[in-house]
Amino acid sequence: MLSLYALAERNVPRYTSYPTAPHFSDAVGPETYSQWLGALKPEAELSLYIHVPYCTDICLYCGCHTKAVRRREPIDRYAERLIGEIEHVAQVLGRHRITHLHWGGGTPSILGPRWLTVIADRIGAAFDLSALVEHAIELDPRHLSAELAGALAEIGVNRASLGVQDFSPQVQKAIGRMQPFAQVGRAVGMLHGVGIENINIDLMYGLPHQSIDDVAESARLAALLSPKRIVLFGFAYVPWFKTQQKLIDAGALPGTVERLEQARVAAETLASLGYVAVGLDHFALPDDPLAEAARGGRLHRNFQGYTVDDAEALIGLGVSAISRLPQGFAQNAVDMAGYSRSLEAGRFATVKGYAFSSEDKQRAAVIERLMCDLAIDLDEVPGDYSAEIEALQPLAQNGVVAIDGRRLAITEQGRPFLRLVAAAFDAYLPAASARHSAAV
Repeated sequence: MLSLYALAERNVPRYTSYPTAPHFSDAVGPETYSQWLGALKPEAELSLYIHVPYCTDICLYCGCHTKAVRRREPIDRYAERLIGEIEHVAQVLGRHRITHLHWGGGTPSILGPRWLTVIADRIGAAFDLSALVEHAIELDPRHLSAELAGALAEIGVNRASLGVQDFSPQVQKAIGRMQPFAQVGRAVGMLHGVGIENINIDLMYGLPHQSIDDVAESARLAALLSPKRIVLFGFAYVPWFKTQQKLIDAGALPGTVERLEQARVAAETLASLGYVAVGLDHFALPDDPLAEAARGGRLHRNFQGYTVDDAEALIGLGVSAISRLPQGFAQNAVDMAGYSRSLEAGRFATVKGYAFSSEDKQRAAVIERLMCDLAIDLDEVPGDYSAEIEALQPLAQNGVVAIDGRRLAITEQGRPFLRLVAAAFDAYLPAASARHSAAV
């Protein structure tokens, strides 16, 4: 029987999609994406994701698609390209209702109040925002001003996610992101002051020079700011994929035993402060819509993580953005030059994607329910899955998952290993050559 430590070291996808991005290919291009958009029914509700691939500085831990920029010119050019893509999508789609709008990056607020307002106005002109449930943006607390906070409120933002990771000075120094607790507190105060009450805080464990006490204290300090949600990510050390991570001292990273303990202590600290666990790595106040959706079996998972978004399609805008439509995934060019050339030529910037088979849809549904509900009755879904149940027996012996006939339930001890249970239903993983982050 494998130890839990050996299980924690296995490399598996995060399952924010299925099939996962390494399986995308150029078989899906601009024409296919245009056809998929055009096939959406007029009454279909959609969500929008806007990617802004710029930051003032690049933090060493970062795994996002972004680059450092200090000049306004490339940011202004990019904003113009985004507007062009919005208008192109709207031409093909028509005026659909949007239920969720999410700005990510990078640091999307680097666009500044003027461009954020202009882009939001164009979205409002192109789509019907009367059914908008959530308008969220990712923010860097070090670069939030009163003017920016005011502009966010003016365009209708009602949720802000603040990147913190850890409050300990030695950890912040090691990851290249100095931001004292007081600075984060001022950012939260500015957002509350303009009426943005729904605050998320992102934390990490497994960072260089980070101790178990550091993780617990960061969780406690984060909760003092009364965020509605706290997300606790395990640091994915992938220097072969993100070259800036090579500047991190690998010898200063916590080992597997300590990472497991950090995740456990942080979760217990947040639970003691009134937060409920949602899925793999999210924590929310009991009256937050995410916690309510989890209790009601209505939780979903997409490229932004756990969400209440149940729109028929997610439209990704910007460099590297991924769209999810009923027929499959479509991803934009990851390089600015390719993205710009396509839009200038009057075509979509789609360079790769994946067209779903019927089996893909079935397995995606199983994986999503496992990742969201931590349980599934396989008698209620199409497919055999006898081999998958057999493959899960070692995890059952380790107390990660309880198997009762064709019903699976992840145990509380097994929650950190949830991705391993989901991986048993990934038909492509055994043959995959892509490298993934550790399970815990």
